[in-house]
Amino acid sequence: MSGAEAFRALHQGRAPGDPLVLPGPWDAASARVFAEAGFPALATPSHGVAASLGYEDGKTPADEMFAAVARIARAVDVPVSADIEDGYGLAPKELVERLLEAGAVGCNLEDSRGGALKDPQEHADFLAEVRSVAADRLFVNARVDVFAHGDGDPERAVERAALYTVAGADCVYPILAPADVLPLLRAGIQGPLNMLARLDGTGPSPTELGELGATRITFGPGLQRRAAQALGDIAAGLRRSG
Repeated sequence: MSGAEAFRALHQGRAPGDPLVLPGPWDAASARVFAEAGFPALATPSHGVAASLGYEDGKTPADEMFAAVARIARAVDVPVSADIEDGYGLAPKELVERLLEAGAVGCNLEDSRGGALKDPQEHADFLAEVRSVAADRLFVNARVDVFAHGDGDPERAVERAALYTVAGADCVYPILAPADVLPLLRAGIQGPLNMLARLDGTGPSPTELGELGATRITFGPGLQRRAAQALGDIAAGLRRSG
């Protein structure tokens, strides 16, 4: 079984309350920590990787993002999916080739650019081309940005998700969707559903999100931020003791 097939299988047959939890490594060291903790797969966050490379979110050059993904994938023996934002303007063939060269088994592709939603049909066509080139070699997670950059209408999110699923997306990710609309999204979206879990205690736990209908859970830049905060506390302690 290939890495992509193994990754795809992890999304199938999940019981309510038992979502696939995918920590987001931002470098090779953090990837090894998560893999050694027993997580069966990982999903890089573009925001967290950007921070580790000294860039603002959305400002990482494509070459540096793919290089970072390659270092992460090389460091662990579990499948790694890569958040590659909106695809950096690359043609589907080059995008797929670069993901496979980096060792990724999947990718996130968002349907916004520069804070504005793309035309949904054009984005669906792009996803279909990516899927056609990749065949079964990549797991495509289609991010829906209605709650991040749109009007937050769940019905509009469901409409976009339907287009992307028909185009071949393996999973749909309505990022920043409130937990109270998750049952509505679950009822209207076919296939696996990715939800964002917060680490600040203000939202449902991964288990609770699973009970509401989430198939898999990611954390965005949350883990990298928590690690940076912990390092900041250590640094402050060193300053005091010095």
